[in-house]
Amino acid sequence: MTASIARRIGALSIVATIALAACSSSGASTAPSTAPTTAPTTAASTAPSAAASAGGSAAAMTCVAGSISASGSTAMQPVVDAAGKLYVKECPGATINVQGGGSGTGLTQVATGAVNIGNSDVTAESKLKPDQSSLLVNHIVLKQGWVMVVNSSVTGITNLTTQQASDIWTGKTTNWKDVGGPNQPIVLILRPASSGTRAVFKKVVLNGADESTSATLTEDSNGTVAKAVGTTPGSTSYIGLAYYQANKAGVVPLQLDGVDATPANITNGTYKLSANGNMYTKGAASGLAQAFISFMLGPEVQGTLIPSLYYAPVQ
Repeated sequence: MTASIARRIGALSIVATIALAACSSSGASTAPSTAPTTAPTTAASTAPSAAASAGGSAAAMTCVAGSISASGSTAMQPVVDAAGKLYVKECPGATINVQGGGSGTGLTQVATGAVNIGNSDVTAESKLKPDQSSLLVNHIVLKQGWVMVVNSSVTGITNLTTQQASDIWTGKTTNWKDVGGPNQPIVLILRPASSGTRAVFKKVVLNGADESTSATLTEDSNGTVAKAVGTTPGSTSYIGLAYYQANKAGVVPLQLDGVDATPANITNGTYKLSANGNMYTKGAASGLAQAFISFMLGPEVQGTLIPSLYYAPVQ
């Protein structure tokens, strides 16, 4: 291990803590101000790039000067933000601005050229029209999971089956006593329509069914959802594992079908509330965007940073 890499690994815990704290408080950092510096390539494939397909085997980082912006998934934001800070620390000539906004927002912004990278929990094809999604190239950089959580007032429940969770979220079950909990109304905390987290939960747990809209709250990021569940009696929602680790106060995690939400169970496929973490570019990635994506797929991020923030590496 070189001295440079050793210094970067030694700084991981500090960087991760800063990134998690910032994301949990707002769900987004300062909006990027720099438009893409290269012209987009048309008719680009949405298949994973060669580097992504290699399963994180990219070579050592390459420093490229310039400024790029990335927006989208708040579930991915802690690790992308932390990786961006590590890259800039080693490459002072680079600036990487990372913000949230939701997967739909990130995909729309990268498709229109407002940002260089769109981070998304779902595929571009599921959110954009074909004329937009066909211009984007997907770089799969990680695997991630979400955990169902309830407010600490909801006692006696440690696990929900997929059917029980579906009945709760579609409004068939409205009191916790019906699934083994206290005699207490269920309060659902939703995500906005642009949320990739919501899209994954709807696909995996609800089998595409629509959520109940009665007696619900809506929060716009994983961080604000975690805080809302922690302070709202009888409430439930689902948040990324990184956010759960940083926001445990007043929140109780639930198993899904008897399986714990852990990076190991995401990797071995036994925990199903999970999805790829995608970084989209408009056309083939180039310059600083390509260098940063390669860094995301490199051994430092895949082997150390990603596991430290409760994500799973690309296999």
